[in-house]
Amino acid sequence: MVFEEVGAPLRFLSRPVPGPGPGQLLLKVHACGVCRTDLHLLDGEVSIERPPRILGHQIVGTVVGVGDGGAGPGPGTRVGVPWLGWTCGECRYCRSGRENLCPSARFTGRDIDGGMAEYTVADARYCFPLPADYPSDQAAPLLCAGLIGYRSLRMCGGAERLGLYGFGAAAHILIQIARWQGRRVFAFTRAGDRAAQAFALELGADWAGASEDQPPEELDAAIIFAPAGPLVPLALEVLAPGGTVVCGGIHMSDIPSFPYSSLWQERVLRSVANLTRLDAEEMLPLAVQAGVRTHVSTYPLKDAGQALEDLREGRFTGAAVLVP
Repeated sequence: MVFEEVGAPLRFLSRPVPGPGPGQLLLKVHACGVCRTDLHLLDGEVSIERPPRILGHQIVGTVVGVGDGGAGPGPGTRVGVPWLGWTCGECRYCRSGRENLCPSARFTGRDIDGGMAEYTVADARYCFPLPADYPSDQAAPLLCAGLIGYRSLRMCGGAERLGLYGFGAAAHILIQIARWQGRRVFAFTRAGDRAAQAFALELGADWAGASEDQPPEELDAAIIFAPAGPLVPLALEVLAPGGTVVCGGIHMSDIPSFPYSSLWQERVLRSVANLTRLDAEEMLPLAVQAGVRTHVSTYPLKDAGQALEDLREGRFTGAAVLVP
């Protein structure tokens, strides 16, 4: 499924199977998660510099070929490929464990062809063996929704009362980890979205309501997954002193002005950018320990456009996954 230009639908095309270059692996794709970032790419809110491009950055596949000098997982290994697809390994960020900020980074499905295809290639350094007991379609959302959610949670420190704004793919994974860790979760959804609120309560939320609602108690931290800047002042207003608001998306609409009193008393507002290999190495085993199970709606590859529109309109709970 190929992106050609902003505003145009993805095209279903036949191409030759790609060959792995040096340090790359050839993967037969079993599943590819659909992410809100794919919508941002489709709409031009996050730019694709060199189209055409195959989208998709929550890839589950089996290694079927190895390029020259290819280390890492060997043929027959089932692996996952995330959004961060390549880094230089030499800049000050890479050398200090902050490869997610590498200025030369390349991203799967934006700078590198992604997983909305039957085959793809990926940097062996960014292919992670997956837990054996995870079905491929359920594992796919862990590769972005899960990893970005986990990195966002790390930024919350030991927060016991945790707010999640936007109860989609990332939040439905993260609540399972947070509850396993003994945290209490408060879920915020679009006004009137009773299905999402019921889903949050089913997964163990202490409370669920609209984003504009006042939760029953102050929060120690809040993570905003919805790409809506007006949620930032709302989250700050329900935060306890010393609490943190984390913006977990790559794109967000403008944040409106808010009074300094909302930030005062050592409240923190911060963003999360991308992910690191350490996030994956920690989170994937943790998902097994915590018993995380993703709720997925599957689509055939040719229906990627429909999956994206269903995501845009909130027509499913959990995550959408393409299955070639």
